[in-house]
Amino acid sequence: MINDKNQYILAIETSCDETAVAIIKNGREMVTNQVASQVESHKRFGGVVPEIASRHHIEQITITLEEALMDAQLSMDDIDAVAVTEGPGLVGALLIGVNAAKAIAFAHQKPLIGIHHIAGHIYANRLIEEFQFPLLSLVVSGGHTELILMREHGNFEIIGETRDDAAGEAYDKVAKTLGLPYPGGPHIDRLAHEGEANIDFPRAWLEPDSFDFSFSGLKTAVLNTLHNGKQKGITYAQQDIAASFQDSVLDVLVSKTVKAARKHNVKQLLVAGGVAANKGLRNRLQNEFTNTDVQLVIPPLSLCTDNAAMIGAAASVAFEQGHYAGWELNANPSLSLEKYAKRSK
Repeated sequence: MINDKNQYILAIETSCDETAVAIIKNGREMVTNQVASQVESHKRFGGVVPEIASRHHIEQITITLEEALMDAQLSMDDIDAVAVTEGPGLVGALLIGVNAAKAIAFAHQKPLIGIHHIAGHIYANRLIEEFQFPLLSLVVSGGHTELILMREHGNFEIIGETRDDAAGEAYDKVAKTLGLPYPGGPHIDRLAHEGEANIDFPRAWLEPDSFDFSFSGLKTAVLNTLHNGKQKGITYAQQDIAASFQDSVLDVLVSKTVKAARKHNVKQLLVAGGVAANKGLRNRLQNEFTNTDVQLVIPPLSLCTDNAAMIGAAASVAFEQGHYAGWELNANPSLSLEKYAKRSK
């Protein structure tokens, strides 16, 4: 057992298709971050199959936990609390992580902490830079596209969200239409840098003062362009479709983010979620926020996709504030961030 006054949080993340266990020291230092990926298992289906994901979590959770403790050279005696993603996500996948966390916490008499998945993505940035409030977070993933204002730790105000498809979902659907492998987002991003944005796809700006997003019309426009082109014998280069599609997505994402950052006079802009790995998005935001008073924070690629380190980072704040879960903690596949924030006050 390590005899120091440092805080160690053991965190578990199983909301979708990654079995992850991490140990976070003092809220900002990754001691270990183990991830067992299932991408190869789901690739042939063109998306995540919930039942397969759950079975893989069952197979991997104990192994990944042991690897984390071994890599960190710690025992459960050194751990101060056990944290886990309680939602949102796939219910079967969430249940594996929640039940594993409850069993570990109960067996070793450690506090149990339930964490919202999106709160975790936001707090991945705290592993890179300390937060400065007020701050704005652009969350972009396969299931979420949101602008979230934070005035203090644990305070989440959604000021903009998608009204239909999330940006990552649109990426994957367009990639599938182009015959690209799953997951499609990275392939679209790669092709976009090889092509020209010479196709005028729509931008959904919505109401003048709205920070909401909509990508369903854009996705449909891409499908219609390809379908109509096929009927007329017109062939579009994959690279140009990808570049034109990505240009439309980024125009809306970046423009609304810049507008929101100015309106709320934030000190930091955090980027979170799987699409935060997109090179085009990173470049656009860096161009917009360089030489401004807003500090842009983008996590490394390893912290953009699902991982347990982000859950541990968020749990560290909850631990310090005494926001523990009871043994009745359960998977909540549709847990809202607002409800989670109110409960944490």
